[in-house]
Amino acid sequence: MTKSFEHHARTVSVLTFVSRVTGFARESIFSRVFGLGPIMDAFSFAFMLPNLSRRLFGEGALSSAFLPRFTKLDQDDPASAQRFGAMMLAATGAILFGLLLVVECVLFVLWWNAPSVVVELHAPLHMSGVLMPTIAVQPAALGYELAMLMMPYMPLVCVVALGSAVLQSKGRFFVAAAVPILLNLSFIVVSLAAIPFLGEESGRRTHIILVGCSVLLAGVLQAAWTLSELRKVGLVFEFRDAIARLHVKQTMLQSFPVILGMGALQINTFLGGLIASWPSFIGPTVFGIEYPLQQGAMGALSSAQRLSEFPLAIFGLSIATAIFPKLARESSDLKMFAATLQLGMRRAFFVGLPASVGLYFVAEPACGVAFQGNAFTHEDTLRVAAILRGFTFAIWSYSMVHILLRAFYALDDRRTPLRVSLCMVGLNLLLNVTLIFTPLREAGLAYSTAFCSIVQCVWLLWLIERRVPGVVDAALRKAFLKPMIATAVMAVVLAALITVLPAATTWSAQGMQLLVMIPVGAGVFFVAAKLLRTPELTRG
Repeated sequence: MTKSFEHHARTVSVLTFVSRVTGFARESIFSRVFGLGPIMDAFSFAFMLPNLSRRLFGEGALSSAFLPRFTKLDQDDPASAQRFGAMMLAATGAILFGLLLVVECVLFVLWWNAPSVVVELHAPLHMSGVLMPTIAVQPAALGYELAMLMMPYMPLVCVVALGSAVLQSKGRFFVAAAVPILLNLSFIVVSLAAIPFLGEESGRRTHIILVGCSVLLAGVLQAAWTLSELRKVGLVFEFRDAIARLHVKQTMLQSFPVILGMGALQINTFLGGLIASWPSFIGPTVFGIEYPLQQGAMGALSSAQRLSEFPLAIFGLSIATAIFPKLARESSDLKMFAATLQLGMRRAFFVGLPASVGLYFVAEPACGVAFQGNAFTHEDTLRVAAILRGFTFAIWSYSMVHILLRAFYALDDRRTPLRVSLCMVGLNLLLNVTLIFTPLREAGLAYSTAFCSIVQCVWLLWLIERRVPGVVDAALRKAFLKPMIATAVMAVVLAALITVLPAATTWSAQGMQLLVMIPVGAGVFFVAAKLLRTPELTRG
């Protein structure tokens, strides 16, 4: 019997939870060693580049263009489908390797001509309690150097993402959801192993270089594991099938509009990262005007984004990942398609809305528990929390957008998401360069991303209803209303609770706040949802 997408969503959710927990451990080590400063800015910028490539080319464009075609071909001609999958992996690897060479050359030129912005790091405490010496860092040069080191991870992880799509179409979601854990474990092992050497003058710079090397190690391990699993499902690396070659060509041609269609959130985040990186990479002014952001903005933005992605990855992306093959199979039966899409959106909204509101209220203690200590001060916690609150407004819409985009791609419609995403990228850029000059400063980058995501979600809902009438019906609106009421009750209780809880500036006090606020908020929401007889609390 074929397992439901909800079963697969639970599998992906559990493994993604493990991945996010190990990711938190990784970020906690980073924050305590480097704090918010030029080294963290340099690393966040450098890692953003292969990470963007992974999300656009791997998990985004190629996977979304490839999966519906592979699923349908697998139903009609399984042998050709297997060869098609193998050819796509080979073609993707070859194209991205060529792109890698170009990017590496560009990064080398940027590194060679890096602005001479030199920052002195003034003796934060080493994790062992030893005072570290003052050292000089050139963040732009370090950032480009780290980027050159980590960019080979890009073709590896994109092949992994494409291979994961093949496995998902076969109902094998375990490996696809588990491979990110290898990256986090690699980060953690290298970071902990380097701690005894951090008292040396160049210790932290050497440390961050070693962490960059661990990214490559993780990419090799991820690719090896994925290819091993692909052989188990019968993927045939044979390249003489004309039908398979035709499908490869068509998939590649379809990928470009999907890159922009699915990549609005990633591109918006990338643009925000570039704007946040300006103080460390260029300098304190822009066109002779004092730049409104300070050093550390890139690291703060990256840390806040990691926390905001926790509920998104566990629930929103898990549902979108699991539902995509089912939507692809049902694309010719619009009644079943609409029912599946409705179920996915209901699940995402039911979890995403309270996650948005709840994380807004616990932003400060969550940032403190995750990052505060040693080089990461309470002031840094407040800085990251302000950004996190901006992201939290749209956690529910981030989740739903991923599902809606996959619905359009399952219907073989790539133009609609492309047009919407291009508008969102333009709007986000306009808001970014405007809001950083307001009192929001760097938090304006998060509010801009959130606002654009909400607009994109509402727009896509309206468009999918025109394409598949009956998706946004009275039943769906009613299903949305009940979580909204339950979330409003939770918000009132949490707002009242904050007024009676003592102020928390230490790690232990912030941890106690979380131990109180999270169970109370979750309990109130689920009791209210139960009293409202919300169907998401029952199976089916």
